[in-house]
Amino acid sequence: MTSARSRAGAAADPVLRRPVAPMLAAPVDVVPEGPGLVHEPKWDGWRAIAFRETDGVYLQSRAGRNLTTYFPDITRAIRAAIPPGVVLDGELIVWERGRTNFAQLQRRVTAGRALLRLARECPAHYVLFDLLSDVGGMVILDLPLSERRARLEQLLADAPAQLTLTPQTADMRQVSDWLVNWTVAAGIEGVVSKRLGGRYEPGRRGWSKFRTRIVTEAVVGGVTGSIRSPETVLLGRFDRRGQLRYTGRSHPLTTNQSVDLASLLLLPRMPRPGTVAHPWSQPLPASWSGQLDRPEPLRYVQVEPTVVAEIDADVAFEHQRWRHRVRYARARTDMSVYDVPLLLGQGEDPLGAPAG
Repeated sequence: MTSARSRAGAAADPVLRRPVAPMLAAPVDVVPEGPGLVHEPKWDGWRAIAFRETDGVYLQSRAGRNLTTYFPDITRAIRAAIPPGVVLDGELIVWERGRTNFAQLQRRVTAGRALLRLARECPAHYVLFDLLSDVGGMVILDLPLSERRARLEQLLADAPAQLTLTPQTADMRQVSDWLVNWTVAAGIEGVVSKRLGGRYEPGRRGWSKFRTRIVTEAVVGGVTGSIRSPETVLLGRFDRRGQLRYTGRSHPLTTNQSVDLASLLLLPRMPRPGTVAHPWSQPLPASWSGQLDRPEPLRYVQVEPTVVAEIDADVAFEHQRWRHRVRYARARTDMSVYDVPLLLGQGEDPLGAPAG
């Protein structure tokens, strides 16, 4: 991928050519504080770099893929409001009932002939947080963030609502409000922290990201590895009809976690006539496990759903599943599976958090 300016050929070729590796953020356990730091909401969407070219617009994903055809509403807005030569960095999101809806982004890829109708009914927004090239193609990666931000703000002064500048603050009280209130109300995932004097470094994790997380419980319905040496945990929750529904998978267990959990696991009992031994398919369907980069069914060991797990999860919860892997903390031997929060209807429990 093209790094910012080619170190040797910057003077000869000042144009920023695609693809460009976006600057990234390293995860942190606490929001950093200090002079010269600013913070922005971490939106739950698709990272995209937009190239306003002479004859149109090109949208590039974080991985370098072409997203242009899936977002005709965004390319139209950029073409109308942004001059040629500009390269933007931001997040594609879709709002639904006042919250970001990641599933609506995914629908764009599979919509086919219904894409234009979907774009009208659920228009996307491009929340912008950086400017890589200014009007006429002037590469500004070496300018400090504060200057790039000022130029971006000027560019967006008369832009349509679909192109919006992300909020930015140095006030930790504002950051706290975002984490406490916007997580629930708007569906943000956390905050990204940046240095006002920092340059844009393609491909480098020069920013910090803090994800909002919750501690809650789920039922162990299966494991990878073996029942005597589990490697990861497959989790579920009962719905209102008493059916155990798959809700997500854990990161790999530590050795101590694996040993402790193995002592509690049982293979499924023999089913009664007219019933099944386990409510989940074997293997687990690829669409359940959410591995979009490697969509393969997952073979696992089914277990009797009698163990409650305490987990640490982020707030990306849609289709009644945690999109990212959760952190397994421990088995809650003091709890019955009937103490675990029910899996409520879509929209009723966006965080999958305990009820009381």
